[in-house]
Amino acid sequence: MTEDTPYALIGGEAAVRKLCEKFYELMDTVPQFAPIRALHPADLEPSRDKLFMFLSGWLGGPDLYVQHIGHPMLRRRHLPFAIGEAERDQWVACMFLAMESTGVDEPLRDKLLAAFFSTADFMRNQPA
Repeated sequence: MTEDTPYALIGGEAAVRKLCEKFYELMDTVPQFAPIRALHPADLEPSRDKLFMFLSGWLGGPDLYVQHIGHPMLRRRHLPFAIGEAERDQWVACMFLAMESTGVDEPLRDKLLAAFFSTADFMRNQPA
């Protein structure tokens, strides 16, 4: 793992874990995110753990998701859930706030936000 990966620039394992914790804390408590919260199980811990494992590899760190679960197959895993523009935008807004509140530097945050938007947009399975 090199020093210039987003994983390293964010601060490694502890920072990625903190980001995931903040993301799900916001999703669980901010009324604006209630629609995407409703797509998740009551216990958010498994979702938080899966996001942490996924982001670890996606950001250039250890590929934990693949090691423990297998290929992410993101779109396929999200097909059972109705995801339109509103859900995409809520997810991205929640992640933006999580990155902002955990101290991800603005240039990196902007770069990641574009990548998160692209990935979240790929998850859409409902018409505009």
